[in-house]
Amino acid sequence: MAKQPFAVPSNTSSWRKLHIGLDPETGDIVASKLTSEHVGDETALPELLTDVDADVNRFLADGAYDGQGAADCLIEEFGRGVEIIVPPPKNVVHGAHARRNHHIDFIAEHGRMNWQTETGYNQRSQVEAQIGRWKQVIGGRLQARDFDRQIAEAKIASKTLNRMTSLGRAAYERVV
Repeated sequence: MAKQPFAVPSNTSSWRKLHIGLDPETGDIVASKLTSEHVGDETALPELLTDVDADVNRFLADGAYDGQGAADCLIEEFGRGVEIIVPPPKNVVHGAHARRNHHIDFIAEHGRMNWQTETGYNQRSQVEAQIGRWKQVIGGRLQARDFDRQIAEAKIASKTLNRMTSLGRAAYERVV
């Protein structure tokens, strides 16, 4: 599962954050949660994970999820076998999680770009593409004025994009 929030302007004076979880293999949005602009990514994670009804082996997310709380939440939800791939900040120090420490050591020895390639972190770009698709097809702003209706609007939009994805996805080939 790859995770990414993005800000959505609404027809009211406040912004909303849409947190989405994407299955990189199928391109489906497996979880979505609309929150106010004041809810942090790590705070929205536990409720977002309740929408996921599949086994998750890998979790890819941006640096906002590099924390003990996010790691504990993921391990509690998916078990100790879940591979958490979150880039640590540049000024990071070793902590309690051995896998995170391994990521830190690998980046120090081989560089961040090699770490991204080695761990498959670059798959997170599919989430960015899905956000672009969302903005192109659904639009860049919410239409509903009431927060509960905005939540429903975001859920309907997620299901609509999943339906479109099920009809077919572009296949890419590398040409030399």
